[in-house]
Amino acid sequence: MRKSATVLAALAIALAGASPANAAVDSQCGRYICVMTAHHNRFVQDITVQTRDGNPGVLRAYWGEFRSGRVTAASHRWNVGYEQAGSKLVCGGLERDGRTIEDGICVTI
Repeated sequence: MRKSATVLAALAIALAGASPANAAVDSQCGRYICVMTAHHNRFVQDITVQTRDGNPGVLRAYWGEFRSGRVTAASHRWNVGYEQAGSKLVCGGLERDGRTIEDGICVTI
C-alpha cells in the first residue's frame, strides 16, 4: 500500500507539471483504481486511470472514450481548449477477465 501511495504521489506531481497554466489537478480513488484529471473549469487537458494493486486489466475512461489494453496505468491527453460540454464528471473503470472489477470512480470538474 505504501508503494502505491508513493507511485500515486509521483504521478500526481507529473500530472500537475504537465497540466496547462492555472489548471486544477483533481483525483479520486476507489478500492482498485484511481482517476486523476487536469482541467480548467470544464476544459479537460488530461485524464489518467491507474490500478492501485499493480495488476493488469483493461482501464477505461468515460467521456474521454478511450480504452487501454491490459496495462496498470493509462493516460490520454486532449488539445488545450477541448471542452467537456454538458458534463460535470470524468470517470474511470477497470475490467479483468471480461468482468467489471470497479466502475464509476469519478472526478468532479
